Amino acid sequence: MAGKLDGEIVNADAFQLYHGLEILSAAPSPEQLAQVPHHLYGVLEPSDAADAGSYLRLARPVIADIQARGKTPVITGGSGLYLKFLTHGPAPLPTADATLRAELEATPLEELVARLRTLDPLEASRTALKNRRFVSRALEICLLSGAKASDLRDRWQAQTADLAAHLRGMIIHRSRPDLHARIAHRTHAMLESGAIQEVRALTHASENCQKAIGVREIRGLLAGNYNRAACEELINAATRQYAKRQECWFRRELWLQPHVSSV
Repeated sequence: MAGKLDGEIVNADAFQLYHGLEILSAAPSPEQLAQVPHHLYGVLEPSDAADAGSYLRLARPVIADIQARGKTPVITGGSGLYLKFLTHGPAPLPTADATLRAELEATPLEELVARLRTLDPLEASRTALKNRRFVSRALEICLLSGAKASDLRDRWQAQTADLAAHLRGMIIHRSRPDLHARIAHRTHAMLESGAIQEVRALTHASENCQKAIGVREIRGLLAGNYNRAACEELINAATRQYAKRQECWFRRELWLQPHVSSV
């Protein structure tokens, strides 16, 4: 696609930003990198902290430079919040409060879910309720703002609708069996081609870097907590769960057009 559009590829994957996680994060191969210009791959050290805001600061000048040269920026990656910041900007939501966050972290997930359902049933209905971080953040917004998180987010969505009208994007959709088969194939190939060695070398990793799927699972393997087959299945399961969360996230991004693919 980048070749047809006279474009240059810009990474929007949170973990492909990191140097040293090329296998674990399925970063482009040297052969792929040679086909068209690629940007923001391997630009951070594992010890570097990163979030959607820092990604936005990295990506904006890169995209502006591509456009200034008359080329088309082709942004690709599955980190939904990073893409959201890039396309719509950060939402005007209250920043985290350390005291409240500590209180929420000490509260059982079931209680957090119940509180969110009481304060904001709509937001609860569209939140991955098994994801503690998502539930805590939605509840945090409600408590800090005194308003419903769903109202704040929907208002921001409406305010940025004109931006979305000028965006062009595509999400590749695969059948569940095909997706799961591809995940299993990739996990096996990843473990065969050096992902274990990558994690072994990951001695100083930021909190964000350590969230990459496979880091925790391979560390458990290296610690002798289970064998390689069990490690492989744990990574498969975590990746399937992440893919499901991605589907839910991108389904709400109405400017993205679904593209069914079996390639």
